[in-house]
Amino acid sequence: MNKAGFSGKPQNSSNDFGDDIPVAVRDTPDATPKIWLQTRILLIGGVMAFVLLALISGFLFFVTAPKKTVDSQPLPATSAPTTPNPTASNNSTDTVLGHFPYPEAPESELVTISANRGIRMRKAAAQKFEEMVAAARSSGVILLPISAFRSVKDQEQLFFAVGAQRNQTPAERAALSAPPGHSEHHTGYAVDVGDGAVPATNLQTNFDNTKAYRWLQANAARFGFEMSFPKDNAQGVSYEPWHWRFVGDRNSLEMFYKARNLKPAKISP
Repeated sequence: MNKAGFSGKPQNSSNDFGDDIPVAVRDTPDATPKIWLQTRILLIGGVMAFVLLALISGFLFFVTAPKKTVDSQPLPATSAPTTPNPTASNNSTDTVLGHFPYPEAPESELVTISANRGIRMRKAAAQKFEEMVAAARSSGVILLPISAFRSVKDQEQLFFAVGAQRNQTPAERAALSAPPGHSEHHTGYAVDVGDGAVPATNLQTNFDNTKAYRWLQANAARFGFEMSFPKDNAQGVSYEPWHWRFVGDRNSLEMFYKARNLKPAKISP
């Protein structure tokens, strides 16, 4: 009996066991170098593609990025606005055209200093003014009160109506007369003074050439009075040598000096 017929298929010594080895095992010796080479090629290609993509992206960003200009800079942070001190009176932030706000003196505090003209001041100021007038007269000088207390209503007429008659702007008018609510005359401590011997100088800058003015300059401080608006005053109000105010007690001193940050005046030793 033929051996070939026993198995049903021809036998070949060179192919024995060939079909019994799995395909994956049979291909491994030849496939391994090919796979590693392909993997290295893919990795190198991927890295190069990534680098190229990064370079292209950076170049596009550099070209298209908006340039920083003054308008593109962020705005600086601003601090919160400060709140005014509600307890401070006559604060400089309340000024109107250089004039400070003043309250209107109560009727109960006002007394007449010139019966024939109906001129009134606060009691303390009126008493000292009368003493000053008497002292000046003893020296041959006539101090004539022209105007003292004025209400806010009176000041409205003086500021707006007279300003309109003279074709003055508010700023121009304020150099000569305080806006209503901002006149020292409201306080009952201020008085306009003239020289009874030369009435033509009343409310004029040449009042400073009179005997009355020279006497006031030398003696008014003894009675608690001072000139409100000297030449080149800090408020910018026109020179008024006739306008004097009483600062001879606590209330009047605080009325005119509180919250103004004024320093003591220097005097000669």
